[in-house]
Amino acid sequence: MEPLTLVDMKLLLAAVFFVLGFLSTILGVFILLARGYSRELRSIASHTARIGNKGLADDVSGLVNSASGLIEAINQLVRTASGVGSFLIFFGVLMLAATYWIITQIEILPL
Repeated sequence: MEPLTLVDMKLLLAAVFFVLGFLSTILGVFILLARGYSRELRSIASHTARIGNKGLADDVSGLVNSASGLIEAINQLVRTASGVGSFLIFFGVLMLAATYWIITQIEILPL
């Protein structure tokens, strides 16, 4: 078995960086588009708003406080999902830029 040369190692590293960067970018876009404010979260938010209104109408302050806390938790969840998606996109683009830099550093010697 022939050992890997420096050029082979750089190409292998560039290929790994490219695959990781591409997958990370795609996953980040998917998280931003699909998981940011999904159907389930909208359903929970609408039901929580109804519970809050019922609590106000029936003068039940504990129910209103609980509904308010639940809405705040949903907002935090959406912000967290958006942050994760944004980070994955940034990380993916950074990996793709590293791939480009590695490829430009390869010096192929003439035969």
